[in-house]
Amino acid sequence: MTENLFEIKKMERVIDAAIAKANEIGTAVTICLMDITNTPQMIYHMPNANLVSSTLAPKKAWSAIAMKEPTKDISKDIQPGASLYQMETMLDGRLASFAGGIPLVIDEEIKGAIGVSGGATTEDQAICETAVKEFLSEK
Repeated sequence: MTENLFEIKKMERVIDAAIAKANEIGTAVTICLMDITNTPQMIYHMPNANLVSSTLAPKKAWSAIAMKEPTKDISKDIQPGASLYQMETMLDGRLASFAGGIPLVIDEEIKGAIGVSGGATTEDQAICETAVKEFLSEK
């Protein structure tokens, strides 16, 4: 991997891969690439994507970094009776606990995350997985 993980040409390839998957599925989304400092490095809002997705995609990326796991795995831990119940409330709604956010793990260390929002959660997850795969490729 190059030293600068968030090089612009690489991020453009990631966004292009995510858009291609979204078009294949037939949905419009917002894609957010975020570094480990929780700074969005690139955000793309597809035409016709729901406006709410521009808020949720960065939240999903942040949540994947903050919880050190894909957002699809957070929900089970915050349900009534679970060990982290009420965490969403304690974080003033900042935590996203549904699919579409995945940490970027390189050499067993989180370097950032990708968040995708705009489709059904299964669609967001599939698009996000495609984006992560492209990000981690050695192109």
